[in-house]
Amino acid sequence: MVTETQQRLDETHAAAAPVIEVRELVKVYKGGTRAVDGVSFTVAEGEFFGFLGPNGAGKTTTIRILATLLRPTSGSAKVSGIDVLAHPGEVRREVGFAMQTVAVDPLATGRENLELIGRLRRVPASELQGRIDELLVLMKLTESQKKVVGTYSGGMKRRLDLATALLHRPKVLFLDEPTEGLDPQSRNALWEELESVNRSGTTMFLTTHYMEEADRLCKRIAIVDEGKIVVEGTPAELKRTVGNDVVELQLEADSPNELERQRSGIGRMLEGFEPVAEIKSSPAGVQLYVSDAAAAIPELVRRLDGDGIRIGALTMHQPSLDDVFMRYTGKTIREEQANVHFTGWY
Repeated sequence: MVTETQQRLDETHAAAAPVIEVRELVKVYKGGTRAVDGVSFTVAEGEFFGFLGPNGAGKTTTIRILATLLRPTSGSAKVSGIDVLAHPGEVRREVGFAMQTVAVDPLATGRENLELIGRLRRVPASELQGRIDELLVLMKLTESQKKVVGTYSGGMKRRLDLATALLHRPKVLFLDEPTEGLDPQSRNALWEELESVNRSGTTMFLTTHYMEEADRLCKRIAIVDEGKIVVEGTPAELKRTVGNDVVELQLEADSPNELERQRSGIGRMLEGFEPVAEIKSSPAGVQLYVSDAAAAIPELVRRLDGDGIRIGALTMHQPSLDDVFMRYTGKTIREEQANVHFTGWY
């Protein structure tokens, strides 16, 4: 049975055949862990598409299935119109894959790494050196090409790893948490390179738990939690679903019971206060979705003065992707990151 969400996806991308097409994908690991639970989506040619969610949400499992490194339990997936189960070798010729762990030889130079991967990828000898030169320029590694990779910074290794994934001019580039562990300066530099690659026409599929990364790079995002897509759309569309300004109240409480008592008290005290459209619990208090928050805050604070409500801090901001995640899952990605325990490739 085709869901309403899938029908909308099909209508949106009907003008062009999708480069990636996934239908009711399921992956259950030994022991019963359901890492991917009925996921369906499409990615159009040239699109920068993102899977945004905490570790353990099913992002890496999905991307490894699409890159033919894992077999799904059920469902189907096609890349460039090729079934990933029926013809994995053909799929691999169409894609590049930059994994979470950088896969470069630390004892070889940058150029030697690219030459080796180029030969393994069967890039024609007449083209290889020119292609390496192009990628060294793109990744800003020309001056470092003859240095041993073990002396590279983390950001330089990431850029070299990305260059190896691009050597054979893939139609689709899979990026699994590509900026994990990088400092802010290196992360911004890599974002610029990824945007340049995408502008050249390469379709990009990114997994990330960084809000700002998804917001900056991706034209369309699927927010993923516990193996399911909970909502998808452009970053702007997703933020509009929140609809209101977000007021965060951090509460001072000596125990979980006291925190819950104050949350309940806020709900009662703001009942009937029209600017507040919705109240949700947050790790340290509550989030209020408020129309014209700047104008409403003085009255809001007046109403909460009393009944043991102890506000430690009040902040206000426009809706973010973290607010979208909170709205659709009831928790924040930061909260999930703190609670996750690695138990295998998810």
